[in-house]
Amino acid sequence: MDLGLPAGENYANPNICFFHVVFKAAALSFYILSALFFNSFVIIFVVTALLSALDFWVVKNVSGRILVGLRWWNEINDDGESVWKFECLDQESLARMNKNDSWLFWWTLYITAGIWSVLGIFSLIRFQADYLLVVGVCLTLSAANIIGFTKCRKDAKKQLQAFAAQTFASQVSSTIHTAFSVV
Repeated sequence: MDLGLPAGENYANPNICFFHVVFKAAALSFYILSALFFNSFVIIFVVTALLSALDFWVVKNVSGRILVGLRWWNEINDDGESVWKFECLDQESLARMNKNDSWLFWWTLYITAGIWSVLGIFSLIRFQADYLLVVGVCLTLSAANIIGFTKCRKDAKKQLQAFAAQTFASQVSSTIHTAFSVV
């Protein structure tokens, strides 16, 4: 089964990739296996939410920058409106990003959110509103990263298109100017 993983190259940042995945796996594993070891909902909630928050922070501030060259944040302006802010590497650096790193980054973001959604459905079916709360917190953090990085990627593509259009217009203008200039 080929999931589209680029062949022929290794991960450029294996340590970052490891930590990108480890907090996701830790939060999911702890949530799923915690019922075997703990009787306290409070412990399960706090530890799972903490691991999920660590994952959110690592993805937003470390692995997003290094693996895909993107960073986002949200600010409240003076009018009280929420404003999304985006950063991306320059176009040359983005073109050199490792395909495996990028593939791992995006797929783990979506797969993790999918797993939290399935766990939420199971909690709903079993009428466990308290565990649905845990899943809701973790799913919200995952969704925030997905939305933030997706918007950031779209913004980066717009910047690339604007740069390409400006460069093309500059070249055409220069060519026309050269063709009609008097020596």
